[in-house]
Amino acid sequence: MNRVLLTALPSLLVLGALAACGAGDTPSGATSGPATSAVATTTTTTSAGPPPVPEPTADGQCPYLASSFVQEANGQLVRKVRLSADQPNPACFFYANASDIQLSVWVFQGDPTTAKAVVDRAAPVAESSPATAPTGWKGGSLTTETGAVYAVAKDGNAVVVTSNQKQTIKTRRVVETVVGNLGL
Repeated sequence: MNRVLLTALPSLLVLGALAACGAGDTPSGATSGPATSAVATTTTTTSAGPPPVPEPTADGQCPYLASSFVQEANGQLVRKVRLSADQPNPACFFYANASDIQLSVWVFQGDPTTAKAVVDRAAPVAESSPATAPTGWKGGSLTTETGAVYAVAKDGNAVVVTSNQKQTIKTRRVVETVVGNLGL
């Protein structure tokens, strides 16, 4: 069952993101390359579950994480960075080449129940190892067929990092840096 869920999870995340795109929105192409999840800051939430997984919409520099740090932490050159439309902390997508996302970061800020749901969707409790770093944060750490995920929540905040590398230590290090840089 573990393998089935890990195989299906990236597809479900992409389908969920595509379903969240309403009619009348500007069409956006799905990324080719590994499916990733990231957490975007939202100002309103509902009890119906976590918000849709954000998608890259524009080129830019991540306001809370330097590309040079991502290169060092993930072990690959960052060729470009794209951001989601979420504010004040957009989800950041770091690319290894023109189309393959090597690392993504989603920072969610809202109510504690939704923050936990964001984490549980990215790293389901039943399928992941416990994640407790930084101090006071809780969530899951998971190696998938396409890389690794480290997702944690504290109060109404959640940070989800995915990487195309299979070492969860890399994603944990990025989460710790993002939490420190944003003072969460």
